[in-house]
Amino acid sequence: MTQLTKAEEQVMQILWNLGEGIVQDVRQAFPDPKPSRNTVSTVIRILEQKGFVAHKAYGRTYLYFPKIAKAEYTKKQMFAMIHNYFNGSFASMASFFVKENDLSMTELDELLSQIKKDIDH
Repeated sequence: MTQLTKAEEQVMQILWNLGEGIVQDVRQAFPDPKPSRNTVSTVIRILEQKGFVAHKAYGRTYLYFPKIAKAEYTKKQMFAMIHNYFNGSFASMASFFVKENDLSMTELDELLSQIKKDIDH
């Protein structure tokens, strides 16, 4: 699975939130200043070529929807990040974020508790 550009990821985030939409729906979901309709349309067509988006045609109107689930993309990107930046070690990644966020002992206990809870389910 290819990594998305920043613009492509912005459009995908909107489509994941909307579930589906026409170009105008996607454009309206952007904060101001909104990109042009042509820009949004071009990015959507690129996403379609990459296999991230598909459409249903209703006459001349295309209704776009994600072909890739957000969770699937997130999972692949996270594993790629762990592989590329932390030598494949989840523990190294977790340690990095603990240091960067200066977590307290209470926060670390809560994190460990959540992980244990997730493992048990």
